Amino acid sequence: MNETRYITTSNKADHLFNRSVAWLAKHGVSLMGTRLLGVRGRKSGELRSTPVNLMYFEGERYLISPRGHTQWVRNLRVAGEGQLVLGRRTETFRAIELTDEEKPPLLRFYLKKWAWEVGRFFEGVDKNSPDEVVRGIAPGVPAFRITAD
Repeated sequence: MNETRYITTSNKADHLFNRSVAWLAKHGVSLMGTRLLGVRGRKSGELRSTPVNLMYFEGERYLISPRGHTQWVRNLRVAGEGQLVLGRRTETFRAIELTDEEKPPLLRFYLKKWAWEVGRFFEGVDKNSPDEVVRGIAPGVPAFRITAD
């Protein structure tokens, strides 16, 4: 995996699943941490949204992009902040992108919790993969620590 890795949602099942999860989050129902992420477009300035899994790890909160360097990742890098929505609650946050060296324990935890949903995007890597394999995928899986604004 590399720093240009980007897996698009190309099938109807993915689109339907994402739309359903987004609808639930918008109406206050979280599936294992789901939130609706809002980030300003880096070119348009318009608020864009997508469902994400908010991960809690060792007292901190994180967003991981299992599909790689997606549009929301590129927008968040430029904006440096975003919103997490669950029902009527909207939280503004700041994002700090993690280095590849910081990611392995987070990726392992993410795979432990959400492999049933996103494991196929990790191309054979799972929570039990050797450390060097998990380190090897880090450049292709962006991760952000988020803090309250």
